[in-house]
Amino acid sequence: MAARTAITVQSVKGPFAAVVAGGLDVTFAASDSANGNTLAITGKELLLAFNDGSAAGTITIDSVDDEKGRQEDITTYSLAVGDYVAIGVGLTTSKGWIQSGGVLNIDTSNVDIKVAGLRLP
Repeated sequence: MAARTAITVQSVKGPFAAVVAGGLDVTFAASDSANGNTLAITGKELLLAFNDGSAAGTITIDSVDDEKGRQEDITTYSLAVGDYVAIGVGLTTSKGWIQSGGVLNIDTSNVDIKVAGLRLP
């Protein structure tokens, strides 16, 4: 497998931030189903995924062993056509999700699974 493709993290506006037209839009990108994706995580991120295709698809989030040797991937989570999912609880900088390099590893079954990484203020 070649190098994973990084998902650009988008910042969510905080309280009292000025908002202009289009300033709250979220941009989804086609996932890299051949090489996988990464999302840089600091502990304040949400991963959004959307199936924009004409058939069901899947998303997998790779976990790593925590300090007690536990590992629990989110394996081939199915998204029907038009489904959106938000994955965020536990995407912290502690062991369990963070890979070497401070990233979350994401795999999808096809490019019709669109992804967006959001960083909360």
